[in-house]
Amino acid sequence: MQPLELVSELSAFLPTESVLYEGEDLRPYECDGLSAYRQTPMIVVLPQTEDEVIKILQICHRTKTPVVPRGAGTGLSGGALPHESGILLSLAKLKRILELDPASRTARVQPGVRNLAISEAAAPYGLYYAPDPSSQIACSIGGNVAENSGGVHCLKYGLTVHNILELRVITLSGEILEIGGSGLDASGYDLLALMTGSEGMLGIVTEIVVKLIPSAEKAQVVMAAFDDIREAGNAVANVIGAGIIPAGMEMMDRITTRAVEEYVHAGYNLEAAAILLCESDGTVEEVADEVLRIGEIMRQSGAIEIKTSRDESERLRFWAGRKAAFPAAGRVSPDYYCMDGTIPRKSLAFVLTGIERLSSEYGLRCMNVFHAGDGNLHPLILYDANQPGELQKTEEFGAKILEMCIDVGGTITGEHGVGIEKINQMCSQFTRHELEMFHSVKAAFDPSGLLNPGKAIPTLRRCAEHGAMHVHRGEEKFPDLPRF
Repeated sequence: MQPLELVSELSAFLPTESVLYEGEDLRPYECDGLSAYRQTPMIVVLPQTEDEVIKILQICHRTKTPVVPRGAGTGLSGGALPHESGILLSLAKLKRILELDPASRTARVQPGVRNLAISEAAAPYGLYYAPDPSSQIACSIGGNVAENSGGVHCLKYGLTVHNILELRVITLSGEILEIGGSGLDASGYDLLALMTGSEGMLGIVTEIVVKLIPSAEKAQVVMAAFDDIREAGNAVANVIGAGIIPAGMEMMDRITTRAVEEYVHAGYNLEAAAILLCESDGTVEEVADEVLRIGEIMRQSGAIEIKTSRDESERLRFWAGRKAAFPAAGRVSPDYYCMDGTIPRKSLAFVLTGIERLSSEYGLRCMNVFHAGDGNLHPLILYDANQPGELQKTEEFGAKILEMCIDVGGTITGEHGVGIEKINQMCSQFTRHELEMFHSVKAAFDPSGLLNPGKAIPTLRRCAEHGAMHVHRGEEKFPDLPRF
C-alpha cells in the first residue's frame, strides 16, 4: 500500500493531528536517546485509546507494513529507531493511571505514564514504585517494560520484571493477551518475564499492573572516595560479601565526577580516582547499624575519604550527581556513546582496567558510571561526530568493552536492551542454536516479522558477515556458514 493510502485509512479513525507524514513533523521521531543512528519513519501515529492501537495493528498486519513501537524516546540502544517503510507507533498519549490500590499495593497504568509519575501518585499513601532509571522524570513505564529497565535502586528492589504483576498486550493481528496475575505463581510458561525486555518485538503493551512498596522510614548514603579505581571495585565486592544488600550502590570515576560536580555541585572529591555511593534504607535502627558497617568496610577497602549524608537534602544531592552523569557528559563533549554491559562483581577491577587500556588505545576519553552493586556498567565514550572516522572508532571501542564483558562471564546488556546498537555482539554471546530459538519465539508471536524488525536478534547471515564465529562455551559458532 502506498504511504498516502495508509494515511487515508489511518485518518478515517484517528484525529488529523495524530497522523504525521510530512517531513518536518517526522523529524523529531528519527532517533531515540541513542542519537548516533537516525532514520525518518514513513508515518507516525499517536493513538489515544487501546481500540485505536488495535485498529492500527490490524491495518499493519493486513498491509504487511512494519510497525515500530515508541515510548518517551529516552532509550539508549536504538530500539525505537523507525523503519523507513513502516509506521512508528507512539504510545505517548496513553498516559492515564487507571487504578491505584493502596490496600493491594498495586497500580494499573497505561504505557505512556512516566516512571516518576507513578511514585508521585502513590506518595500520599506512603508507597512508591521502586525501579528508578536515571531518566525516570521523562521515561515511560511502557518503555521500561520493553527494555526491562532498572535504576540506582535495582540492586535491592530488582528490575522492571521483578516489579510488575500483569501486562495487557496486543498482538500484530489485534488479539488481546492478558499475561501474568496477582497470585504468587501461575501455571504455564512465564510469559510475563518473556514479554518484559522483548523490545516491542512480540506485542504492544497497553496496560501494566505494577507493584508498589512502602516508603522507607529512613535512607542514608555513605559516599566513599578512593585513589585507586580497583580498590573501589573491590570495595563493592566486600560490601556484598559481608551480607549487606544496599538499596543502591553506584560508582563514578574521576572524569565523571569532575564533569558532574561542575554541573550539579554535589560535593564530590574531585581528586579521587573513583567515588562510591552506597545507600542504606529501612528503619532508623537498621540504617544506623548498616551505615556504620558500610563505613568500616570502605575504610578497610582503602577509602581515602568517607562522608555520610546528614539529612534528606544532602542524600538527594549526592544522588543528583549520579543521575546527572549522562547530561553532564553532554557538557564536556560534542557527543557521547553510552554502553551497557553487565559483569560479575568480582571482575569489576579487571574490566575497569581494561577500559582504561582501550581508552588509551583509541585515544578517546571514557566516563565510567555504573550500578556497581549488580555489575551493570555504563561507560560513556566521548567523541565528536564531526570528526571523520571518530564514530566508527567509538563503535569499535564500545564493541570491545561488550566483548570483554562476555569474556569474564557477563552479558552485553543490563537494562538498555540490544536494539540495533549491540546486535552484532549478540553473535558473540550466543550460539547458532540459541539464536535459532530466539527467532522461533519471535515467530510464535509475530509470524510475519513486522513488529520492530531488524532489532535485538541478528540473523545467522548477519553473524557470518560480521565474522563473529569464535569459540563460545566450547562450541564454534556457525561452523557451516561461509566466512567472509
